[in-house]
Amino acid sequence: MSVPAVTRPSSSVATRHNVVITGRPDGPPIVFAHGFGCDQDMWRGVVPAFTDDHRVVLFDHIGAGSSDSSAWDPVRHAGFDGYAADILAICEELDLQEVTLVAHSVSTMMAAIAAIAQPGRFRQLVLVAPSPWYLADPADGYDGGFTPEDLADLLESLDSNYFAWSESLAPVIMGTPDQPELGDQLTASFCRADPDIARRLMRTAFTTDFRPLLPQVGVPTVVLQCRDDAMAPLSVGDHVADRIPDATLVRLEAIGHCPHVSAPAETAAVIRAHLLGTP
Repeated sequence: MSVPAVTRPSSSVATRHNVVITGRPDGPPIVFAHGFGCDQDMWRGVVPAFTDDHRVVLFDHIGAGSSDSSAWDPVRHAGFDGYAADILAICEELDLQEVTLVAHSVSTMMAAIAAIAQPGRFRQLVLVAPSPWYLADPADGYDGGFTPEDLADLLESLDSNYFAWSESLAPVIMGTPDQPELGDQLTASFCRADPDIARRLMRTAFTTDFRPLLPQVGVPTVVLQCRDDAMAPLSVGDHVADRIPDATLVRLEAIGHCPHVSAPAETAAVIRAHLLGTP
């Protein structure tokens, strides 16, 4: 099998987000949006499953990876709307239509916002380990997995020493104690991110309730839920799939919060099955 060509568009939007395109130039587009503290490199185990027949688009959120951190705007990026607008700007710049948008963790709610804003641009969303709200809401029968005290401690630790926080939390997020090298990989990714931008992004993620957005998503959606996910209990995946009108829930065998890293073959196989309409 030949190695697909890799291109790096030179427009301002593409440069800001370190956009990388690979795969079949005339294939249907599939865009991968990474989660908190990560960058596009975290998709490297999944991408080869799509390069033969898809136009694969990778990018870094502002403040992550090799993006241009100077493009971070305190108003635009104060909430997830700005990050969703960044995703839409990339799609518009590359003239992407009928997009399959695969998003992980915090990017799942950015993807939901983007799809609500421009539903005609997207063929499908794939939400990997989503969480629209991290606290409990007994009145709604919802449990996001964290107590207010948990979140207060986590945010205090995040603010006091981002790098120490990254080193301690990354293995917990990865959730694969039998593969400590994966936790080390996530720690290294956290440490490549701009710490000030990362802190603000995480605070927004943990203090914003995105549940009201879910019924507004009018794009077919696949929700991938892992076992033993420290960031998103199984009931959260159920909630997301129940509230999005046209959603399918898939429970993976993978454990932890990053199945595209810990179980890339399973993750890619499930995504491909739904792309081909044969789940």
